[in-house]
Amino acid sequence: MRVIAGKFRSRQLCSLGSLDIRPTSDRLRETLFNVLTAGNPQALEGSVWLDLFAGTGAVGIEAMSRGAAMVYFVENNKPAVELLRRNLQSLSIEGTFQLLQQESAYAITQLERQQIKPGYIFLDPPYGLREAYSEILGKLANYSLSEGALIIAEHEKRFDPGENVGDLQRIRRLLQGDAGLSFYRRVHNHTF
Repeated sequence: MRVIAGKFRSRQLCSLGSLDIRPTSDRLRETLFNVLTAGNPQALEGSVWLDLFAGTGAVGIEAMSRGAAMVYFVENNKPAVELLRRNLQSLSIEGTFQLLQQESAYAITQLERQQIKPGYIFLDPPYGLREAYSEILGKLANYSLSEGALIIAEHEKRFDPGENVGDLQRIRRLLQGDAGLSFYRRVHNHTF
């Protein structure tokens, strides 16, 4: 597993061999960031990310490598937290992240209280926790997101987290190998 592009390009990241932590594959991560930076390689400069169920931190680290100003890594699994710390230390990353060792639903509540408004939110629960998708997307639907915030959910190809959750609407679905990415944005319904 490696960083695909940016200032940490080609640097290796550590991973655990357990099924509890299933890092986003290099290929899927490359596809994700190609979509996010299509036509504008600097699209992520200065962005704020929320990486839920962060695991190894590969997605958030990729975002930092490509210019994100701040990444909030949220991970509750202790071995994963230690691995994430090792990955951040191996790249000598300091000050541009916060590591929250807590449940994702709780972290969302805490970050909203602090008025943190990420532009990008990535969630990748263990595939076996299908109920986590509706729980977390539901919480994010009620979160005071920044204008134009993009929520990306990684999921099994055969699982559909849904077209709409609250006022979040899926705007794109990408399938690659056994995995999929669903992209959501808030849709404002104005009643006259």
